[in-house]
Amino acid sequence: MTPIDRSFRLPSDSRRGVLLIHGLTGAPDEMKFLAKRLNRRGFDVMVPQLAGHGADMAALLRSSWRDWLRSVTDAYDAYRREVDEVFVAGICVGGALGLELAALRPDIAAAAVYSMTFEYDGWNMERWMKGAYLIQAVANLPLIRHISFAEPYPYGLKDERLRERVAKAPEGFIEGALDRLPFGALFQMYRLGRHLERVADRIAAPCLILHAREDDMSHPRNASRLKRALGERAEVRLLEDSYHMIHVDRERALVAEQTGTFFLSHSALERGDA
Repeated sequence: MTPIDRSFRLPSDSRRGVLLIHGLTGAPDEMKFLAKRLNRRGFDVMVPQLAGHGADMAALLRSSWRDWLRSVTDAYDAYRREVDEVFVAGICVGGALGLELAALRPDIAAAAVYSMTFEYDGWNMERWMKGAYLIQAVANLPLIRHISFAEPYPYGLKDERLRERVAKAPEGFIEGALDRLPFGALFQMYRLGRHLERVADRIAAPCLILHAREDDMSHPRNASRLKRALGERAEVRLLEDSYHMIHVDRERALVAEQTGTFFLSHSALERGDA
């Protein structure tokens, strides 16, 4: 299947840009609510599509985390020529990629990471999912990497209305997203997380880490682990009425508000420094 590029942009006259990065097996469509809210606050918003996404599992399995990062870097380099400063935010793998980008592009003004996932160790995960090191040892083997699994109910959503929509039409909830995760892509996610910890000391951008206290997929200890890697330039805020998909769940407006406020507090344009 040929990928359909669903990247989109919401322009603004402010020349203050935000690069929003969707999650693993996700698609740009999942960032629309957040993009619209940030755009209302005066941000120009770009939402690129990650390499290997927008088609099927075969396309996803042909890509690696370095391919995902390259697509984000290419999007940033093109976008940076059109705005005066750029912030970056992403969900789960998208958040990790945003920080990897900040390590490569130190002019990024600030970052936000939603539901950071080094390991799938939330309260709704099967016991075998919590054995990250064991999974890494076998997940990319030829006979295993193509095996896929679906995210279990409630699909990272505390909002009952949204989770029922997913239950009825999992492929239609987010246009362009996959409803199953292959082990080969899970292996790449783990590699990305380990690499991020190794390069964390190169990241100068201040970082807001938002995580649900009741995250069903990744325990808040993942947020604490990221905070330890980044040090004083990062702060963790826990949300009280969401599960994993905090950017579309009950507190999505709060996520947008806190992200916008955090970015403006670190904006050279807002201070008049640029």
